[in-house]
Amino acid sequence: MRWLAVFFILLFIFSCGGSKPPVVYPSYREKAYKRCKYTYRVKGKRYCVRKSSKGFVQVGIASWYGPGFHGSRTASGEIYNMYRLTAAHKTLPLGTYVKVINLENGRSVIVKINDRGPFVPGRIIDLSYAAAKKLGMLKKGTAKVKIIALGRRVDHRYLSVNYAYGKFYIQIGAFKNKLNAYTFKWRIYRRYRLSARVVWLKGYYRVLAGPVRSYKEAVAFKKKLRRKGLRGSFIIRL
Repeated sequence: MRWLAVFFILLFIFSCGGSKPPVVYPSYREKAYKRCKYTYRVKGKRYCVRKSSKGFVQVGIASWYGPGFHGSRTASGEIYNMYRLTAAHKTLPLGTYVKVINLENGRSVIVKINDRGPFVPGRIIDLSYAAAKKLGMLKKGTAKVKIIALGRRVDHRYLSVNYAYGKFYIQIGAFKNKLNAYTFKWRIYRRYRLSARVVWLKGYYRVLAGPVRSYKEAVAFKKKLRRKGLRGSFIIRL
């Protein structure tokens, strides 16, 4: 019986010893952010941009933004025009077209996501003035909607947007005057030996460096250009 007594003594000693610290597992959100390649921060909060718009459907509250932002630059680099059918979304790839259905009156509209937002709790999309008018929600200001991602519009068709690969450029300048755009292009070439092209897009002659074939390469290229002194550069996709 001696071995049995020894067993109980050991059991008592180990049960009274210091316990291991609890194992803390990362939350689902933390795991998701570790997997997320394309993120940005607004007011200290981190947002994960979806790699693809394929199959995306969302229901929630829409709002709209207008005169106070008219003429400002959007996250895509385009100038916000409240009379065009555009919208802001927190996580869909920029350039995605979505169908927005007003669940309160049945009206619908197709808009292009060219900005980020809304950063107001409980809202899923910020529509332009023109889009909100088509949905009949101007007076109320908000409406319950359903968002259906259509993809990127190419030759009157909608193709799924994939942020991983494509044709990405870094915009390093934008001008109303064509001569000024080409002058800037040659000045940049002489100074940095950086080849670029001038493209007329959305009312501006845009000076674009590139292309590169993936978003990851575009991010690295943008950082390289900013280190050279081109601090206003940003990524666009054509």
